[in-house]
Amino acid sequence: MKDKLILSNNTEIKIESGSSLSDMKIISETKYDMVSTWESLTEENLKHIKIQNEDGIAIGNYDNILLDSETSTIQSDGKILTSFHLREKTEVELLRKRIEQLESGQEVQDGAISDLGAAVSGLAEEGGLV
Repeated sequence: MKDKLILSNNTEIKIESGSSLSDMKIISETKYDMVSTWESLTEENLKHIKIQNEDGIAIGNYDNILLDSETSTIQSDGKILTSFHLREKTEVELLRKRIEQLESGQEVQDGAISDLGAAVSGLAEEGGLV
């Protein structure tokens, strides 16, 4: 039995015992399996992760995680040992994301206000406003 990394979308990934957030060791049978695991480590899936030990006991809960890098090695049996280096996002990275979301929302709101202004102007020109 192995420890488990549980992603935000409830995907469970078997990890080697003794793995840490900064050195998440995973054994894959094939390169395809390794890439599939790598592709599942998206920003959305790393918003909240859990690590459970072999007995199903939670040994870690983390929010706002980022995949920093990975290193893979082909072992003598042909399996692939990958170390995914994860870390918590910094305050600056979290603030940058919030600002991007606010700016995006503001652009939508600005467009809606502009459209509303054009519609009101059109009605006023047609004599539709009293």
